[in-house]
Amino acid sequence: MNEKHIHSEQIYKGRIINLKKNTVLLTNGKTATREIVEHDPAVVIIAYDTNKTIRLVKQYRTPVQQVLLEAPAGIINKGELPLNAAKRELQEETGLTATQWTSLGEAYPAPGFCNEYLYFFLAQDLQQGPPNPDEDEFLEQVTLSMPEYKHHIQTKQIIDAKTIMSFFYIKEHGL
Repeated sequence: MNEKHIHSEQIYKGRIINLKKNTVLLTNGKTATREIVEHDPAVVIIAYDTNKTIRLVKQYRTPVQQVLLEAPAGIINKGELPLNAAKRELQEETGLTATQWTSLGEAYPAPGFCNEYLYFFLAQDLQQGPPNPDEDEFLEQVTLSMPEYKHHIQTKQIIDAKTIMSFFYIKEHGL
């Protein structure tokens, strides 16, 4: 089932992603082309408040041309530990800080074409402060109860994969 790498061509090198075209040798002896999006690993934060609510953010997403309701998330900087990235991203996007952090799991969201790897964290014992988003980020914080969170998934008001995955991680955690 493994494919042998023959050749790689850099198509695009960007700030957030790189695009490569790889030629691979298949197990049947034929060659195939694989288009690969290289993406730095990222963190996803489930901010769970003492009143049993979840803090999400609304953000316009250009690739899908709509505002999505999502869990706070962001790229891990080079040399940064995933937990430190989670703390930084939560504060930047929502202004929240947390004193209790739990690692919930890890996943590839789209391994058919992208190597992005996600680290999921639960943030609890939240304190609100001022957000500090990147200058090209415009976010609105939204608070949902767990039943509302589930309803938003069922009614396709939440269609972001990492946010849907987050729901199942926190349900498995007993919240």
